[in-house]
Amino acid sequence: MAIVVEHEKRKKEILEKALKIFVEEGYEDVTFQKIADRCNITRTTLYIYFKNKREIFLWSIKQLTQALEKDLIAIVKDESLSSEKCLRTVLEKITDEISENKELFYVLLTYLIDLRKKQTENVAERVQRRVIRLRHLLTAIIVRGQKAGEFRSLPVKSINEMFYSLLESAIFRISVLADIDVESVRENLNIAVDSILCR
Repeated sequence: MAIVVEHEKRKKEILEKALKIFVEEGYEDVTFQKIADRCNITRTTLYIYFKNKREIFLWSIKQLTQALEKDLIAIVKDESLSSEKCLRTVLEKITDEISENKELFYVLLTYLIDLRKKQTENVAERVQRRVIRLRHLLTAIIVRGQKAGEFRSLPVKSINEMFYSLLESAIFRISVLADIDVESVRENLNIAVDSILCR
């Protein structure tokens, strides 16, 4: 009797287990064989789903970011929230995600630094492509708040850049510097929100 394999389910399980290995050992120390062993499958079976370690890593990150993006979209679409509350909730959700996945962000940052050293890709362009949806969500909240008279009439691009820079700083502080004072990160983001309010 043939064994029925649910390929999408297995692929998702591989990505989840691989992500844990990347966090535990760092990108450089993980091998295709280690991923196969953790998933209790052969390397040959793993090649059915992914062509190399890099592809697994990028898909793992994508799976995580898609889940976050889905949560952020739900917050932005919640019309019961004022623009101020929406912005604060989105920033808090992102901060929580950074804090909960600080080891992963560290691995991701070291991966990007390694790419930059090798000069095989434009790292800035790669990061821009990955965060474009987040920037669009922030822009939508800011524009909505300005139209509703909640936010000051300041250049949207500059406001967006301020929040994005603060989030980049939060990733660095929490994951690289191991700054566990997440409350100070939240406080800084809230002060930034206060600075754009009409009062």
